[in-house]
Amino acid sequence: MKLLLRWFLLAAALLLVAHLYPGVKVASFGSALLAAFVLGLLNTLVRPLLVLLTLPVTVLTLGLFLFVINAAMFWSAAELLSGLSVTGFGAALVGSVIYSLCGMVIDSAMERLFSRGEF
Repeated sequence: MKLLLRWFLLAAALLLVAHLYPGVKVASFGSALLAAFVLGLLNTLVRPLLVLLTLPVTVLTLGLFLFVINAAMFWSAAELLSGLSVTGFGAALVGSVIYSLCGMVIDSAMERLFSRGEF
């Protein structure tokens, strides 16, 4: 239940990103669901490897290179899917930052909701 709710909320967050920033476009809620799923897969499977491989650069930039990795994951998802489009790497960077902030808010809200035992 918690996983499905988080997935739907992240899809809604992706629609919010498309609404707030014109460089990101999402065709429909179904496309947003698929994009949220693909982003989750990329962040689970590929991102840890990229973080490990770019560790010296990440340390040298005091962690700021992680923004580039997040943008690369966002851009990769847009390249893989037809329902999600990003106009360029800059748009992917801004979109990934907004999406990450939404994800942090969602995770915090779900933590509070599920720690109370409401679900």
